[in-house]
Amino acid sequence: MTVQKIDAEALRTLQAPLKSKYRDNADAATITLKARGHVDEAKIACKVETGRAIAEAGLHPLTGGSGAELCSGDMLLEALVACAGVTLKAVSTAIGIEMKSAEVVAEGDLDFRGTLGVDKEAAVGFKAIRVTFNIDTEADEAQVAQLIKLTERYCVIFQTLKTPPQSSVSVVRAH
Repeated sequence: MTVQKIDAEALRTLQAPLKSKYRDNADAATITLKARGHVDEAKIACKVETGRAIAEAGLHPLTGGSGAELCSGDMLLEALVACAGVTLKAVSTAIGIEMKSAEVVAEGDLDFRGTLGVDKEAAVGFKAIRVTFNIDTEADEAQVAQLIKLTERYCVIFQTLKTPPQSSVSVVRAH
């Protein structure tokens, strides 16, 4: 199977009818994405349906986990890397910046004292998240700056972390 490289024109052709449709009908651009997981009855783990496979998440070793299951914090950073990488490639294609190679690295600092309830002053969750783009390109500094600015602007996961959405929790009890 031969994979055809998408250039800026092909991307515009692909997205033009979608953009037109969404300009005419904003509701058509709105979707509710869902993730579902089933808590393991035997161990502290949750089996998450990814759409392609089952990913089993569990406790991080620093909170008592075995390390055999995926850590949710790692999964969050992986989602950020995936989104930033796809967005970087789409933006570079759209604005005509050729990249010989690109790597996206996300790092996040956690203090598990908060998660474990050891220190009520310690935050639960990431204290800091850093994204680094390692890019090999002939583009000049201004072009790279524009590429990163647009990637940051259009990366769904980055923007969600930067400006958290309204969140809620509900419970449905089985009868």
